[in-house]
Order: sequence, then C-alpha cells, then structure tokens
Amino acid sequence: MRRSVEEKSSLEQRNVIVCRCEDVTLEEVRRAIAQGATTLDEIKRLLRAGMGPCQGRTCRELLARELAAHLGKPVGEIMPPTFRPPAKPVKLGLVSRMVEDVSSGDGDSSPEGGESR
Repeated sequence: MRRSVEEKSSLEQRNVIVCRCEDVTLEEVRRAIAQGATTLDEIKRLLRAGMGPCQGRTCRELLARELAAHLGKPVGEIMPPTFRPPAKPVKLGLVSRMVEDVSSGDGDSSPEGGESR
C-alpha cells in the first residue's frame, strides 16, 4: 500500500517526541488538548510532560506553542506551568534529634546542631 506524502507527514508528526524525558509524543499532547486540557499544568498532570529530569526546559516551549495554536492565542498568553523547588531528602534520625532538642528545651533546632540563622 502506497501512502501519499500528506499521510506520511501526518504519521511522522504523530510520532514526534515532544518531551524526551517522559517519552510524550505530539499525538498524545494533541489528544489531551482535544479532550479538554487548556493549560500547561493540565497537560503536565495528564501526561507527565515537563516532569522529567530537565523539568520542562526542553519541552515547555513546544507544549506552549501547541496549546496556543489550538486555543488561537499568542504563545505569550499561555500561562507557564507551576514549578516546585526540588525536595532534598532528610534523614529521619536528624528530624528525630531536632524534635528531641525542641522537646527538651535546648532551643537549638538547626539541623547542623549550631545556632539558627
């Protein structure tokens, strides 16, 4: 079966990876928008696009352009997604010591055991 140039182009576009970290394709993004996603946060929550190691640095602009095109708005009117600072793991023993220090009235609740700043 021979396919026209338009059919090949359409198939190639659907398989384009938009978010490399989470392997999200253009087809998935377009499907989410067609199902009612109207913000980058909604796309992020539905598809995990922008939640990988790069935190959206490579896909955020592509997602915004696709959303803007669908909504008929300039890209500048698309609200950026919310960002959360990376969490830093804390050892439970450290938390326990802090609780003990506060309970005993030591007054020093800094994680390093020194004066609070």
